Amino acid sequence: MHVRLDARQSTAYRFATFHDGIVFSQRPVRPRERVVLRVLRHQDGWCGGLRVGFTRLDPAHLPAPSLPPFVCPDLEQQSPTWAAMLPHGCALAGDVVCFWVTQRGRLCAQVNAGPRLLLRKGLPVGAPLWAVMDVYGTTKAIQLLDVTANTFPTATPWALCEDMPSEPEATAGEECVICLHHAANTCLVPCGHTHFCSCCAWRVFGDTARCPVCRWEIEAVVPAWGGVFLL
Repeated sequence: MHVRLDARQSTAYRFATFHDGIVFSQRPVRPRERVVLRVLRHQDGWCGGLRVGFTRLDPAHLPAPSLPPFVCPDLEQQSPTWAAMLPHGCALAGDVVCFWVTQRGRLCAQVNAGPRLLLRKGLPVGAPLWAVMDVYGTTKAIQLLDVTANTFPTATPWALCEDMPSEPEATAGEECVICLHHAANTCLVPCGHTHFCSCCAWRVFGDTARCPVCRWEIEAVVPAWGGVFLL
């Protein structure tokens, strides 16, 4: 797998090649519940972009090495999964995408305040479905958003789980250099500096998108301990 999650498990960043970026929701999506995400990074040079859909697979029992490179068509052919690529030009950096299953078993999507898009038919209704997203091709990073306040919300992380982890307090010598309170547990990509807690790192990413240490442009914020994670 070539995808990493941030400490809050709300942002997925593909750090290499153009495939192996499949991530899932942590819990089944409720009937007619809309999954909402923001495209954070766009990378030219590839053909195709973000794919979204739903699956009967429970990711809690799915080892990451068993995942194929692509959700379409690989994972669809191997399992009860229904997904589709958004139309060309519909998933650019800053775009807000929401997708859901209708009562008639149709996979629909909407980008920003645009028209409803019909992506697939024939999805099961009344069965547990997990959201699946493929951070593919031109789509480099996505962030799940909170749908409770608005149909097209601001960037409030939503991990599709019941609880969000709090920032750990630091032991002596491991403090974030910005707040001097929480543990420095976050890595900035691509420069690799790890002097910051997740909260401060994301605030810097949103304000200036430049590392406070070296001033390199920040492309993503990932856990300092690295590794590959499955939503």
